[in-house]
Amino acid sequence: MSTLVMDGAGFRSAHPLNRLFLGLFGAERLFAATALVLLLMIPSTLLAMAFDGRTLLGENLWIKPLKFEMSLTVYFFTLAFFARWLPAGMTQTRWYRLFAGGVVLSTALEMIWIVAAAAHGVPSHFNQDIPFMAAIYPLMGVLATYLVSSSLIYGLAIRRAGGLEPAFRFSVIWGLILTFVLTVPVAGGMAAGFAGHAVGAGDLRIPHFLATHAMHFLPVAGYSACRLLPARRALPAVRLFALGFVLFVAYSFAEAVTGNAFLSLLF
Repeated sequence: MSTLVMDGAGFRSAHPLNRLFLGLFGAERLFAATALVLLLMIPSTLLAMAFDGRTLLGENLWIKPLKFEMSLTVYFFTLAFFARWLPAGMTQTRWYRLFAGGVVLSTALEMIWIVAAAAHGVPSHFNQDIPFMAAIYPLMGVLATYLVSSSLIYGLAIRRAGGLEPAFRFSVIWGLILTFVLTVPVAGGMAAGFAGHAVGAGDLRIPHFLATHAMHFLPVAGYSACRLLPARRALPAVRLFALGFVLFVAYSFAEAVTGNAFLSLLF
């Protein structure tokens, strides 16, 4: 049985796993808790997949909720981890608490919409056959934009804070900013201009995936550059990687919208 100890925020468990969790994600407990709730939803979704064999467009109905649960779990855990580099006291300000609460509320509404659609056996996205779903789709787009804006806010805030090696700092800041800057036009273009994620042999989910994971690709590159390259070369290398990443996302999006399979234009 774990014991309880007092810290500045109140009582918490002193169990080593809890200390590890708080050490990694305790700088932003609301986002960490949101990630944990989403993570705990995954087993029930897997159970639904096992007992509900209905399919939609060749996939089990519960695949989409599962993908969103997994993706958003990673997203919120990442933000909670990066929160350690926000300006001191930022997460305690009133505007930030209102903003973060709105992000979590947007996530909850998005997941209710997606899970409810799966339970009723209808598509949540690109559904023009049911008037209610068609009417609510733009609202879900607004909520999704607000949700991903948290990466932009984090990137801009960390840019104002000090610390970190220059190459890694650049990679974290621009990884977060580009997550928003690249995701909004890719996802917005996909939602507004197409009736699904497939355009011929092209798959719009690929540039969408790349865009939303800029917050992972760039920091990994930045960390690797700091460990493997001399200090004078690390920052230029990360800048070059960031430029290449943006061009690659743009290329993959152009490739998909023209109906070509991923990387087909290179071979």
